[in-house]
Amino acid sequence: MLELRPSCEHCQVALPPDSNEAMICSFECTFCRDCVEGILELICPNCGGNFTKRPVRPSRDLKNGNCLGKFPASQKVVHKVVDLKAHKELIAKVKGLMSSK
Repeated sequence: MLELRPSCEHCQVALPPDSNEAMICSFECTFCRDCVEGILELICPNCGGNFTKRPVRPSRDLKNGNCLGKFPASQKVVHKVVDLKAHKELIAKVKGLMSSK
């Protein structure tokens, strides 16, 4: 089950469980849309994978108790300011792999 982390790992903007601005990679690294699109160029600085919009977990029970009340969002804050120089190198590496296909 997704953790639904509470904030962007880079800029620490709040990303509540119902946020449409939350983006995740396959390892659940969590960033805001502004950082993903503007700084990270859609590439996760932690794993090199891509991002997708994080799903929203219903706040109330719509079916079978599958809601925030039963399965609350994580309170675990992950703060890893991105090393922008190193990330630019990763972006070049990933884009190089994509262009060689």
